[in-house]
Amino acid sequence: MHSVSISPYFCSILRTKNKQKFLSPLKKHRNPEIRAMRAVVQRVASASVEVDGRIVSEIGPGLLVLVGLHDSDTESDAGYICRKVLNMRLFTNESTGKGWDQNVMQRDYGVLLVSQFTLYGFLKGNKPDFHVAMPPQKAKPFYESLVEKFRKAYKPDAIKDGVFGAMMKVSLVNDGPVTMQLDSSQPSKNASGVAEES
Repeated sequence: MHSVSISPYFCSILRTKNKQKFLSPLKKHRNPEIRAMRAVVQRVASASVEVDGRIVSEIGPGLLVLVGLHDSDTESDAGYICRKVLNMRLFTNESTGKGWDQNVMQRDYGVLLVSQFTLYGFLKGNKPDFHVAMPPQKAKPFYESLVEKFRKAYKPDAIKDGVFGAMMKVSLVNDGPVTMQLDSSQPSKNASGVAEES
């Protein structure tokens, strides 16, 4: 009968590797690494925002865009979301009858932006946790700069928004229904942060 001796050092390496092998997938599952600005885009026949019983913004046909800001977001993320939302071909070309052919600008429709930090909520048990969302003191000026990007890229009077940090009642008539989710970390954004349009 032969015996094989294994050094304590080698044993410790095996234990560490086996531990990493079984624990790393669990860690990834518990702590998702999401670093992106998020937008939920809804094609609407109409939409409005009410604060304290008063309608503060409304649009007819166009897009309602719920915007979630991640704590790591930069200007390149904002630029990407702005370009992609305005260029998304979610509308039918009435001249040709071709579906999914025109963007909101080609139809001369409105865009209603609403800040929505709960898009970055994760459940811990049954309670939502928002620790990855951009904190309010940083998010307010960042969101305002995003709204300004939309106004400069399209036209100021076509871009509406809610009231940052307020308790808002958002009403909409979803046309379709059509709802798309867009993250600024998608592969179609190249390394320099410039969106690749199609």
